Amino acid sequence: VKQSDELDVILARKFTSFLEQRADAFRGYDISFLITNIHTEEMLKHKLVDFICQFMEDVDKEISELKLSVNTRGRAVAVEYFQGFC
Repeated sequence: VKQSDELDVILARKFTSFLEQRADAFRGYDISFLITNIHTEEMLKHKLVDFICQFMEDVDKEISELKLSVNTRGRAVAVEYFQGFC
C-alpha cells in the first residue's frame, strides 16, 4: 500500500490496526496472510494470488477514499473558519 505522505501513513496505520483487531497473535506485521500448503493444494494458485492482489487494491482504494474524505472535511472547516474574517 502506497504511503506517499504523512496522511497516507496515518490512515494506513489506522486501517491496518482495525484489521489487526482479530489477529492479536500476529502483532508486528502490517497485514499478514497465513497460506499453508493445504490452501495451495485445495485452491487454484492463480485464484489465491488474484484474491491477495484484489485485497491489496481494495485496501489502497479504501485509504484513498479516506484521504479524500479527510481533505474534504478539512476544506469545509477552513472555509467556515475563514468566513468569520470576511
